[in-house]
Amino acid sequence: MKDYRFAIIGCGKISGRHATQIASVGKLAAVCDIVPSRTEELAARYNAVPYYSINDLLRHEPGLDVVSVCTPNYLHAEHSIASLEAGFHVLCEKPLAISMHDAERMQAAAVAADRRLFVVKSTRFNPPVQSVKNLIAAGGLGKIFSFQLGCFWNRPAAYYADSWRGKLETDGGTLFTQFSHYIDVLYWLLGPVKTCFPLRKNFAHGGIVEFEDTGAAAIEMESGAIGTINYSVNCYRKNMEVSLVLVAEKGTVKIGGEYLNKLEYQQLEEGSIPALPSGNAANDYGFYRGSMGNHKDIYENLVKALSDARHPFTDVETGMQTIKIIEQLYASPLL
Repeated sequence: MKDYRFAIIGCGKISGRHATQIASVGKLAAVCDIVPSRTEELAARYNAVPYYSINDLLRHEPGLDVVSVCTPNYLHAEHSIASLEAGFHVLCEKPLAISMHDAERMQAAAVAADRRLFVVKSTRFNPPVQSVKNLIAAGGLGKIFSFQLGCFWNRPAAYYADSWRGKLETDGGTLFTQFSHYIDVLYWLLGPVKTCFPLRKNFAHGGIVEFEDTGAAAIEMESGAIGTINYSVNCYRKNMEVSLVLVAEKGTVKIGGEYLNKLEYQQLEEGSIPALPSGNAANDYGFYRGSMGNHKDIYENLVKALSDARHPFTDVETGMQTIKIIEQLYASPLL
């Protein structure tokens, strides 16, 4: 397999996950951030060339294969498009973009450049999520009647302080930044949303964020299944759980845990899901925790997809489906 050369644009907290896994599948040749200390620290750790401008990086690193975009949400489109136009494949952190308009621009850029645009959908690699996906694909649940997705985390004021987070034009909203992985899992398991009746409200973050900190929606999927999504970042002091219940013709299952990482209930017509590995730890950022850190799986599958176009991996089309659902959920005004 080819020894791929990578660059990372954006040397914030998540970049360390990317750098570690890049080193296991290829070479981290260059890193870029507008904050010199971040750039130089990551560059020194991996013997990479530091850059402080994306234009300089793209101009002076013609031997790159893949650019990993780890910048804030609102820059994903700009930085991905520039990297594609420079002739490189792109792996973009979630969310792919914070509007369908930007996602369509990214897709068009990938097509025009004949390059591939991938998006990080790491929760798909959680062991219970994969097991339930396989169960559905094998017909083990039969027709799915209903579902309940609950996302209950804690994001204090300090999380948003002096940051792009919390601002509508740069963050996009709670579903984009906190829970897009779980919207993706709902889509991956059940398909597109047909109709939804959403409500959104800011209870505890007035003056801190420009959007909701709590939301709820009644939903009908195109498959006919009906269900609800409830989410909040107001849990007291720490994250509580992300859970998904599926009620179906041939069984009922619940995935739970802090980040959809535990199979908490199963009652099946035939057989059972065997004991599962514990999986990886969450992305831990000190005073808050994120989703399950499955970047090892991301990069192993990325290089397989680059070597074989038939290898399934999350691409721009998948990322656009998540954005489409979130925009449907954001169709209602903030209460």
